[in-house]
Amino acid sequence: MTTDPISGHRRSVLARSLALALTLPLAFSAAAQDSQAEEEEETSTEQATQLDTLEVVGSRIKRSEMEGPAPVVVITREDIDREGHQTIGDLLQSLTQGTTGDFTGDYFVNGFTPNAQTINLRAIGPGYTLVLINGRRLSQYPMPYNNSNNITNVRTIPTSIIERTEVLTGGASAIYGSDAVAGVVNIVTRKNFDGNNIRVTTGTTDEGGGDSVNFEFSGGRTGDRWSAIWAFQYATNEPIFASQRKLTADIRNNPYGLPVNPQLSLIAIDALGLVVPRGHNALYDPAVCDALGYESATTPTRGSFCGSYDQVAQRSLYNKQDFYSGYGYGIFDLTDNLQLFASASYYNNDATSASGIRNYFTGADNFLQNPSGGVLGAFYDPNIGTVLQLQRYFRASEAGGLEQAGDYFEEKTWTLEAGLQGSIGRFDWEASVNHSRYEFLMDIPALKAQAVHEYFLGPRLGFISGYPIHELNVDRWNTPLTPETFGNIYTRVTFAEGHTTSSTANFTISGDLFELPAGPLGFAGILEGNRQTIDRQADWRLSEPLGPNSIYGLGSAGVSIGERDRYAIGAEFRVPILDNLTANVAGRYDKYDDITNIDDAITWNLGLEFRPFDSLLLRANYATSFRAPDFQMVYSTGSAGFSTFVDEYSCRSGTGLGLTTGPRTYQECAATSGDPTIYGMRTERDGNTALKEEEGQSWGIGFVWDIVDNLSLTVDYFDIKLEDRAITLSPALLLQQEADCRLGVKRDGTPFEYSPGSAFCQGVLAAVSRNSAPGTTLDQRIQAINSTYINAAYQRVTGIDSTLAYSWDTDRLGRFGVNLAWSIELSDEYKRFESDPLIDYRDMADYNSRSRARGSFTWTKGDWAANTFFTRYGTVYNWAETERLPPWFLWNLNVSKRFGQDTMVTLAVNNVFNNQVRLDPTYTGYPYYYGGFGSDLQGRRFYVTVQHQF
Repeated sequence: MTTDPISGHRRSVLARSLALALTLPLAFSAAAQDSQAEEEEETSTEQATQLDTLEVVGSRIKRSEMEGPAPVVVITREDIDREGHQTIGDLLQSLTQGTTGDFTGDYFVNGFTPNAQTINLRAIGPGYTLVLINGRRLSQYPMPYNNSNNITNVRTIPTSIIERTEVLTGGASAIYGSDAVAGVVNIVTRKNFDGNNIRVTTGTTDEGGGDSVNFEFSGGRTGDRWSAIWAFQYATNEPIFASQRKLTADIRNNPYGLPVNPQLSLIAIDALGLVVPRGHNALYDPAVCDALGYESATTPTRGSFCGSYDQVAQRSLYNKQDFYSGYGYGIFDLTDNLQLFASASYYNNDATSASGIRNYFTGADNFLQNPSGGVLGAFYDPNIGTVLQLQRYFRASEAGGLEQAGDYFEEKTWTLEAGLQGSIGRFDWEASVNHSRYEFLMDIPALKAQAVHEYFLGPRLGFISGYPIHELNVDRWNTPLTPETFGNIYTRVTFAEGHTTSSTANFTISGDLFELPAGPLGFAGILEGNRQTIDRQADWRLSEPLGPNSIYGLGSAGVSIGERDRYAIGAEFRVPILDNLTANVAGRYDKYDDITNIDDAITWNLGLEFRPFDSLLLRANYATSFRAPDFQMVYSTGSAGFSTFVDEYSCRSGTGLGLTTGPRTYQECAATSGDPTIYGMRTERDGNTALKEEEGQSWGIGFVWDIVDNLSLTVDYFDIKLEDRAITLSPALLLQQEADCRLGVKRDGTPFEYSPGSAFCQGVLAAVSRNSAPGTTLDQRIQAINSTYINAAYQRVTGIDSTLAYSWDTDRLGRFGVNLAWSIELSDEYKRFESDPLIDYRDMADYNSRSRARGSFTWTKGDWAANTFFTRYGTVYNWAETERLPPWFLWNLNVSKRFGQDTMVTLAVNNVFNNQVRLDPTYTGYPYYYGGFGSDLQGRRFYVTVQHQF
């Protein structure tokens, strides 16, 4: 039997399976070709008798058959252009195998990664998808995603360097090591090009903001024994602010006609009820509201106060970006069988996001302490005669403009690689070294804690009943600040600064060992050594709770300093059992050297390919995988933040802040806007060196069927399990379990399985620290919530991926193509502890769409080409879990015209129908939509691209 038993015609079909039978369409070039050239190309392809071997992600064995035992999605640069995506991150987040949530950081300006884009396959988490460039690991993003784990920022990969992107959906640790739990994304950079190409894209949005320009120049040359390619890219775009979109510009602009109270913008709450009813505003003057630009408002729970409907409009929805990048690759033939290659890339990004002017709230004022040093968040004012809690928002005019609210990011990445490749007999080999570095700076605005405290409250005059005594400067409190005065209480801090590195040396060899009756035994082996480092610091003022330099109301990403060495050896075999049955076996051993309890890990996988006849491939695979705890989980210290939660114990018990309302259910408290039991709390988290690796297993079964010429169908079932997942007990869960421990019952009234004196409850109670102020609404107010990482959770995700691709030619109308993909999750089972019940979150609210679909409809004729692309987010339960919301669609459209052989112009419209959010009338709080259901607040946007080759 020959090494490639497939007929020439079948080879052409399977070669196109990278284009036709996978999730993303590659059947058509964006550039229009005349029909005669297309016919000649097809004829040439069908008459081919030999395919060049190619290494595709998921295997290191080079092969001519494109399909293997595990499904692989292949994306080219042409796909990005044709479907209207502006970055590789946009494209990856449109995959049906990914989550529907907003994992681009732009919409989460108060998060830890507001300038990063990630890929999150199977909604397991962005840290569980391994991202590679040319099979090599990248330096991790120095900031933790959601303050939990480190990620790869795919935003730093410029489109100008991309040849193709390969996505393997499933466990692949036996090939690539740690992190390949949900899948692998491998970016293959451009290696071959002769000539020069200039490409300019300019864009704008329908409703304002977001104007962009993208310039690319690439070139390549080839000599007798060498070739080289280079690429340069510069891109810039304006920000989009909430004020530029109707839904987010004003909290009254909800599409459901809900009555809305203004935000508390200037209020002095009577905590004791000595001057006004408890919880009401003790100071009110409508003239002051007018002077500060606020609305006068009155509510039953707060009385009369100064409020705002448009304070939220100061935050950004889409970051301002300026970046440039450079890339070079060269190869030189030392001999006929030995080549020297090297590459270098550099990326520089300056970006800005905005979360609004910082506000002052006494609940986060660490200078308001009782005699024993406990932070109370309130003070006694002898002039007013009661204990006060203050809240004051600052207008942009007071600060000197919205630019004062910007969070600035400076990010630089660079990668160097060099190596030798050659052949010895029937074996190809490669030896290389690679080094990458990611430098990061995040500079944010902040209030000086002591300065703002003294500006409004002056010195402490003593104590009364445990409360500090201050005299509120009412004139300052009620008078707009000038920018000069604001500058005295305002500063900028380095929220995080540092770098990560990744250095790799590896040797790979592949080829045929010997002939078996059914064909050659393929082999690939790898030796690899890798060192990763992190050195991230935070402004020292963020860790100084009291003092002249302390910062008001900000947590800290903490400090992470550490390194890890890893060594690996692996082998892979492709075993032809019968003429139509092939097995793929791989195994890998990883050895770790760091401060954790991880010593080593062994992973393996097995795949089967069965072709009962030429046009049908049946496949199955099983793989083990693992994930070593990343730097954030191990080396982080001093990580802290402020988040808003329901104080569940106060709510359900009717004590402390729940005194004025009495005992209620958690749902009642959470559904009430401005409820007194909902407030900001300090959350703290440190790394855990005792963590062990997370272990996973995945398996799948499916088929690839070339039904007729140019018509392909794939269907694959997947099952991914992850054990000993590293988690933190979220603040919301800790608060729920704290209430269960204190009250002895769960939310539904059933008995809690742990007694208050149990070790579990003692640990939970110790994680939540509270004030002691009997008889006031400050009693039992939470000071801080402490958590760390533990190996505890179990998760299992199952589902089906399917694709359909068809193309056909007509004599008069041109060539048409349809490429459809659909994924559905059948289950997403999760439990935090072994003793917990296994819960399937697939059909719950606060869950991503259980199904996704995408499709592309292409037409080419002569010099013209057009493409329509859509993404469909499947049905989800509404926030109240009473009914399912209908599917949500996004549509892109582009038309291209070629002028001669060298110039092409493309007009594109993204989000054609300006479908910005999936509406849910039961999501009654601003911004009146849940991002996990899908959203695109950029809205309709237009692009023009001119490309010229010379």
